Amino acid sequence: MTGPTGRTLPEVPGAGDNGRVVYGCMGLGGGWDETPYTAADIDHAQAAVEAALECGITTFDHADIYRFGKSEAVFGEVLSRAPGLRERIVLQTKCGIRLPQGDRPGRYDLRADTILRRVEESLTRLRTDVIDTLLLHRPDPLAAPEEIAKALHALHGQGLVRRFGVSNMSAAQIAHLQARLDVPLTVDQLEMSLARRDWVEAGVLVNTSAAAQCGFPAGTLEHCTDHDIELQAWGALARGRYTGDEPSPAGEVLQRLARRHDTTPETVLLWWIQRHPARVVPVVGTSRPDRIRACRDAVVREPGLGDEEWYELWIAARGAPLP
Repeated sequence: MTGPTGRTLPEVPGAGDNGRVVYGCMGLGGGWDETPYTAADIDHAQAAVEAALECGITTFDHADIYRFGKSEAVFGEVLSRAPGLRERIVLQTKCGIRLPQGDRPGRYDLRADTILRRVEESLTRLRTDVIDTLLLHRPDPLAAPEEIAKALHALHGQGLVRRFGVSNMSAAQIAHLQARLDVPLTVDQLEMSLARRDWVEAGVLVNTSAAAQCGFPAGTLEHCTDHDIELQAWGALARGRYTGDEPSPAGEVLQRLARRHDTTPETVLLWWIQRHPARVVPVVGTSRPDRIRACRDAVVREPGLGDEEWYELWIAARGAPLP
């Protein structure tokens, strides 16, 4: 693939090798409105994709609602500029959320006909014949699991989707849906970071008064690990909270650990997630090529944090001792 800079990008592994880090495409496509995307938006997306590929990232995460569909559309434009790239990456997208429109509020929608229609629309925008992994974006309280299963079986049977997963769902919700499916759920994508720590806190607050304030669904990490469901962490860079100009105790520890391990603070943030035995895969959502490249060591190196360093960073972010 040759980008606007004229550089030839390295070959990347074939589809199916998700690797250590996923690139989240929510920042691509222009504004959060229905204004058409521009040529500059396509170039911006291509620069981000190039940076991710240079780092060895080969899985690209989308959703039908990102930038009102423009994130998928500009990515499709990038694929059209790079013959052969589609066969060397993993395309993941989501459906299940309807954005507000006029007087109609935003809502969730996992009816079978909606799932089928949204997948067809994503395929068109992405300019591909198949989605490698489709995630159900949010639980829909009104959707019968049998109806969801009917849609997923149809998509799989037609060869339109290879694998399925969920996002923002608990172990109980996954098991409830899986019991009605003939295909395995392979991914659960949840907000997990050093700032959003309840996925770790839930495991140590058992039998404490603070447990009631921890909203992470108990047993979800264990369920996913036991059933070979890949945990993906969206918001993994904590929206720049610890790597920006705002000083904080955790940010200071982060900088010190980055210097010690000859890497970047962004990499240390991702290592902190990857170091967990649940083998969580971070989703990097920045659209800035320099920040994407700052995550490279999280792709090409083993998580470098020792136990003491991991706990030191956690406690600094907590701002209080462990219970």
